[in-house]
Parts: sequence; C-alpha cells; structure tokens
Amino acid sequence: MSVTIEIANEVTDELVAAFARLIPQLSKSSPPPTAAELGEMVASSASDVLVARLDGAVVGTLTLVVFRIPTGVRAWIEDVVVDDAARGHGVGDLLNRFALDVARNKGAKTVDLTSRPSREAANRLYQRLGFVARQTNVYRFDL
Repeated sequence: MSVTIEIANEVTDELVAAFARLIPQLSKSSPPPTAAELGEMVASSASDVLVARLDGAVVGTLTLVVFRIPTGVRAWIEDVVVDDAARGHGVGDLLNRFALDVARNKGAKTVDLTSRPSREAANRLYQRLGFVARQTNVYRFDL
C-alpha cells in the first residue's frame, strides 16, 4: 500500500466528499466545510490543506496555518484526521512530517498543535515526532 501526501490546490468533488466523511470522525459538533469554505482554505496564503492518499484514495487531512507575529513566523497544525479504516498505515505520521517540512520551508520557528487527552494514539504520535507538551494554559472565548 502506498501513502502519498499533497497540498490541495483546488477544490474538487472528491475533496468535498472526503471532508464530509472525515470531519465527523474528528468532531461530532462541527459540520464538514462546504465547497466554498474549502475554497477559502485552499486559496488562503496563510493555510495549506494537506491531503493524504492511500492507494489513490483520500484517507486523511491536516491543515497547516503559518503566520507572522512580532516574535517571528509561527505555525499551527489543526484538524488532523485519518480515516478509521486507514489507521495503522503511517498516514498520520506522514501528514505531520510533511507539515513540519512545509512550516520549516516557510521560515516558521515553531509549530504548535493541541490534542484532546482522549486521543491517546494521536498524542503518542505527536510525542514520537518530537512535539513536547508545554506548560501553558490554552484559553478559548466562544463568540
């Protein structure tokens, strides 16, 4: 089985269908993005939508956001999801490594991400990749 990672450069019916299948596996409370919302993400200079394919079929995605702040270029990895049926093929590992390379090439000093403690396999993956838990508080303000 062959896994490939690419950066989406257009919104296709296949991409919309993949997000419709994958996002519910990540979040029960957030609907999948529409084609127009995916188009905004793909077109944005601040985000890269990474797509993982296993034998040609879309089985995972990750969004990398890179931005400049006064202390340098930073990056966030968001909404990593690998199809339940494709787990165990190294898809998450390859998605994250690809994202780290893209962030490095864009000049990012750091890459951050968050992961719920209940996502035990994902947390083990992030630690294997070299991510270190920070002693910080993450706050959210709902609008």
